[in-house]
Amino acid sequence: MIELKDRVSFLNKIHLFSGLKENELAGIAAKLNEKTPSANEVIFERGAKPDGFYLIYKGKVNVTRPRENGTDFLAFLSTGDYFGEEALFEKRDRSATITTAEASTILFLSKDDFDELFTQYEKLRPNFLVAIKSRKLARSLRFKWLGSKEVIYFLARRHKIRLYQTLLAPVFLLTAPILLFFWSFVSGATTPYAVGGIILCADILWAVWRAVDWSNDYYIVTNQRVVWVERVIGIYDSRQEVPLSTILAVNVETDQIGRILDYGNVSVRTFVGSIRFDYVDHPSQAADMIREYWERTKATGTQAQKMAMKNALRSKLGLTVEAIPQEELPPISMEDKNVQKKSLLRIVLANIFKLRVEDGGTVTYRKHWFVLLQQVGQPLFYLLLITALIIIRGWYLLQTPNLTFIRPNAAGIPRPDSIVVFLLFVTLPLTGWLVWEYLDWSNDIFKVTPEEIIDLDKTPLGSEERRSAQIENILSTEYQRIGLMGYLLNYGTVYITVGGTKLEFQDVLDPAGVQADINRRRMARIAKKSEDTANVERERMAVWLAAYHQNVSEFTDTAKPSMEDDMKNPGLPDADLDFNGPGQDQQGQADSGDFW
Repeated sequence: MIELKDRVSFLNKIHLFSGLKENELAGIAAKLNEKTPSANEVIFERGAKPDGFYLIYKGKVNVTRPRENGTDFLAFLSTGDYFGEEALFEKRDRSATITTAEASTILFLSKDDFDELFTQYEKLRPNFLVAIKSRKLARSLRFKWLGSKEVIYFLARRHKIRLYQTLLAPVFLLTAPILLFFWSFVSGATTPYAVGGIILCADILWAVWRAVDWSNDYYIVTNQRVVWVERVIGIYDSRQEVPLSTILAVNVETDQIGRILDYGNVSVRTFVGSIRFDYVDHPSQAADMIREYWERTKATGTQAQKMAMKNALRSKLGLTVEAIPQEELPPISMEDKNVQKKSLLRIVLANIFKLRVEDGGTVTYRKHWFVLLQQVGQPLFYLLLITALIIIRGWYLLQTPNLTFIRPNAAGIPRPDSIVVFLLFVTLPLTGWLVWEYLDWSNDIFKVTPEEIIDLDKTPLGSEERRSAQIENILSTEYQRIGLMGYLLNYGTVYITVGGTKLEFQDVLDPAGVQADINRRRMARIAKKSEDTANVERERMAVWLAAYHQNVSEFTDTAKPSMEDDMKNPGLPDADLDFNGPGQDQQGQADSGDFW
């Protein structure tokens, strides 16, 4: 049975109850019923009538939605998460099925108590509305860069006031076609009608473009990172993100109008700057959500260290070591598994223009083939022009009876047509130029290994510049797709911040995928290094603590005569009495027992 103080502490960490005092939280905690479902037990099914609100005190659940040919996986919720509030708020049936992934402890608030919650504490309503809007928007969208166990907790667009501001210019522009239509009506001329129609159509397209541009910018907080996705259709596409573990502070900025309409800016400050969530609905609630998951990330790391220390001690004492579940990282797209079935010629031809090659744990990227076309454009154009001239000259020679490709000169010696020979000689430097440009393109490569990232820039027969950085030193990543071609062909630049400098993976195919490759390897590398460092420290401490635990009785027996001697010799300094007294050993024995 969970004690009341523990329930209050649990509720105090959840953003839904932000703004309540401890005695108010205690009143809510007292109404919570404790449930302990086993693994693979259904909490409720899609279509069921809502019976209450659920909080996961301990354990994990899967959120799924049944369909004709199987089941759609929607989310993976764990300790500190909650579910069931949407159907209660909107007074409808359940929209998903909740099943426990492992034995769990669930706190349940009945429907009547849930409704009474907002009658008593109306200030909690915005907290729940932010969470509900985020979940509904997350279900309507699909982000390919999310990991299989990555959960979106907060997802928002800019406030609608920002949409109205962007539509002001198209609305004012409507005055132009209106005046032209009026002029045409008064004067009877048709030209103003045509011009006004063109302006009206252009203005409508502009307004639609601005509305779509507003709708596809997102601010996202998952259980792993904070993300800002910004798109300008046909011009710009960017995703900037930082891991939750690198956050330093979360601040809220509002003005007078923002406080009235409840919107503002949330600034997430990290080691290398800030990610700003501009014009966000309910900014205080959004900031509370970010802080909650930031704190949860830190608490999870601390708990993992405690578990590892406990296992190290158990191992030294010959006890059973408990298994520690590992968090699943976002997936890395794998290389073609059928490569062994392909012929050598197909492999060679495929790799000439291949933009992503994975060999073991190292991924090599080249610049996009469109950049290659830009580089070889001039020599290729001239080569095609020369080739066309050779074909035309050959056709002319075939059509002229007294001319052939090889004919005798004045001395009677056979010689080829001088024009064709000249054109063929011209192709030699052009071919060399073309090959040079291809080699220059193919030599600019970017590598991501399990340990480092490498930017290699090499000119044919010239200098080579190599810039690299340890992958664990990466502080943030960002990608941009600029221009219509970058958007249509899906290529752009990935910016990697390392210390005070930036590395750039320029003009790579699928910059979002490249960013995901880098971030996953970064997370894996940091986890490995942290684990290696912690293992060394735990091993050292475990040896000392295990030795103490195994010999604690000897230390206690030795200390008792010393105490008796000290009592017979009261003239000894207090420091000696404290050093040899039983209090320290008893405390140490108690402390060693706390690990179990």
